[in-house]
Amino acid sequence: QFSVLSLVLIPLCFGYAIIRYRLMDVDIIFKRGLAYTAATAGVATVYFSLVALLADIFHAQTSGPAGGMIAIVIAAFMFQPFREWIQARLDRFFYRDRLDYRRTLIEFGRTLTNEVRMEPMLGSVMDRVSQTLLVDRLAIFREDPVHPGQMRLARSMGVRLSEPMDLSFLEPARPEFARGALFFESPRAARDVSDSVRRTLEQLDLNYFVPCRIRERTVAVLGLGKTVDGDFLSSDDVELVETIAGYVAIALDNSQLYTSLEQKAVEIARLKDFSENIVESLNVGVLAVDLDGAVESWNTRMEQLFGVTREHAVGHELSSLIPAELAHEIASRGDQELITGIYKQRVLHQGKTLTLNVSITPLVSKSGERIGRLLLFDDVTQRERMEEQMTQTEKLTSLGLLAAGVAHEVNTPLAVISNYIQMLAKQMPEGDPKQAIIEKIVKQTFRASEIVNNLLNFSRTGAAEVVDIDVNHVVEETLSLVAHPMKTSQIQVVRQFGETLPRVRGSANKLQQVFLNLFLNARDAMPGGGMLEVRTTAHNGSVEVEIMDTGAGIAREHIHKIFDPFFTTKASGRGTGLGLSVSYGIIKEHSGKIDVRSTPGKGTSFHVEFPAVRKPLHV
Repeated sequence: QFSVLSLVLIPLCFGYAIIRYRLMDVDIIFKRGLAYTAATAGVATVYFSLVALLADIFHAQTSGPAGGMIAIVIAAFMFQPFREWIQARLDRFFYRDRLDYRRTLIEFGRTLTNEVRMEPMLGSVMDRVSQTLLVDRLAIFREDPVHPGQMRLARSMGVRLSEPMDLSFLEPARPEFARGALFFESPRAARDVSDSVRRTLEQLDLNYFVPCRIRERTVAVLGLGKTVDGDFLSSDDVELVETIAGYVAIALDNSQLYTSLEQKAVEIARLKDFSENIVESLNVGVLAVDLDGAVESWNTRMEQLFGVTREHAVGHELSSLIPAELAHEIASRGDQELITGIYKQRVLHQGKTLTLNVSITPLVSKSGERIGRLLLFDDVTQRERMEEQMTQTEKLTSLGLLAAGVAHEVNTPLAVISNYIQMLAKQMPEGDPKQAIIEKIVKQTFRASEIVNNLLNFSRTGAAEVVDIDVNHVVEETLSLVAHPMKTSQIQVVRQFGETLPRVRGSANKLQQVFLNLFLNARDAMPGGGMLEVRTTAHNGSVEVEIMDTGAGIAREHIHKIFDPFFTTKASGRGTGLGLSVSYGIIKEHSGKIDVRSTPGKGTSFHVEFPAVRKPLHV
C-alpha cells in the first residue's frame, strides 16, 4: 500500500517543477486548452443544432436522405469560420492585456528602424521592454568596434558592476546564438563556464541573453532578468523579445551606417574647408571655369583684383567679369591642352592700371576627361614698380659715376673759356657789332656751367649734413623762393599743411632741391596759369607731401620715363632732363618714395613719402 502511495508523489513533483520553473508554460497551456475546449463545445452545439434545423428544412422539400446530406455539407463549410470567430473572442477575453502589449511592442519595434541615433534608440528599447515585460534588470551588449568579435556593455538598467567583466560567453560566433536565446536558470550556479564568466554572470544577474542578428551576424545581445515578481519569462515573452531583437539589430546596423556616413561627411566637409582655406589664403587670384566659360569658383583675391563678389561671379561668363582685352587674351588660348601663360598683361580696371601674370591650366577629372580650365591671376604691379625702381637706381648709380668724371673733365676747360670770353668782352669798345656775339657766348658758357653743376650734384651722395628736419618749414622756404615766378605766371598756390608733423632725418638743402624741381616743373606745365596745391600729412609713421597742379599732364607713354636721366617733355633748350632724376636719387637717399599720377589735360600729382623720426622711449 505504501508503495502505491509513493507513486502518487511522482506526478506531484512534475507538477511542482512545471509550475515553479515554468518549464512548459503550464499556465499558458491551461488557458489555451480551456479556450480551445470552450470553442469546440460551442461550435459543436451550434453545428448539431444547425444540422438538425437544415435537415428539417431540406427534408420537407426533398425526399430520401439527400436533404440531410446537404445540411451536413453546409454545416461543415460553416464550422471552420465559426470556430475561428469563437476562438478569437475567447483569446481576447483570456489574453486581453498580453495581446495589447504584444501588438504595441511589435509596433514599437517596427518604428526602431527609423531611429538613427544610437543612444536614444537604446534607451527607448530598454524603457519599453521593461514596462511591457515588467523586468527590472536589463542590459544591452554591443559588438566592440575597436575589437571586432567581442561584446561590450552599451546600456544597462538595474545592473550593478563592481569589477571588470568577462563577456567571452557572448561572443557573436557562439553556436547557441544561432538557435535562439541563451538561458541561465541560476547565473550564480552556471555550468560549463570559467570562473571569471561565472563572476560576471553573478554580477549581471541576468537569465536570458537574446542575440540581435542581421544577415547571419550577431551585432548585439539583449540581456534580461526575471520579472519584478521573481518569475521567469514565458515562452511567448521570449519569442516576443526575439522578435524585438531583430528590429534592434536592424536599428543598430542603420545607426552604425548613419554614424559612418556622418563621420565621412564631416571629414569631407573638413577637407573641403581646408582646401578652400588654402585657396583663400593664396596671394593670387584663383578661378575655375567650365567648358562653356562659366565661372565655377572665385576666391577672395579675385574679389580684390576685379571688385566682383563671389556670389555675383559664380555662374556668369568670365568675359563679363574681367576687362575685355584680358578676356580676349584668355579666350585666344582656350583650346590649348598644355599649361600656358600671359606675361605682364596691363589692364585698366575701375580707374587703376594692373599688371597681371596669368597662368591657364586645363582642368581634368580623375578619368582624364577635360572638364574646364583653372586660371591663376598674379598681380605683379608692385613687383614691376620695384623692378623699375631698381633699374632706375642702377641707371642713376652708373650715370652718377659717369657724371662725376664728365663734370670734372669739362669744368676746367669750361672755366677757362668763360674767363677768356669775359676778359675779351671787357676789352671790346662800346658799340662793337661783335659785342652781341660775345654776350651769347658768355650766356651759353653759364648754361654749360649750370649743366655741369647739375651733373656734380647728381653724382654726390651722402655728403651733406644729416639732421632732423621740419618738412613744413622746408616746403614753405622753397615756396618763398618761387613766389615771384608763380605770381608772374598767374599761378595760385594753395597750402594745406598738417599740424604737428613728425620730423624726418635728412639734408634740408637736398630736400629743398627736390621740392624746387617739382614746383618749377609744375610752373612750366601751366604756362597759361592755374593752381598749385601743396599738402603735407602724417600717416602710418611717415610724412607725406603731395604736389598737385592743373597743368597739361603727362602722356601715358611717358609716365614711366620721367625719372630717366636726360628725359624731358619740355621744349628744346628749356630743360636738361636731370631735375627729376636728381630728385629721385635724393629721395632714395632719404629712404623715401616718390610716385606720380597724371591725367592728360587735367594735371599731375607727385606723391613724396619720407619715414618719420621715431621718438625715443623713456622708461
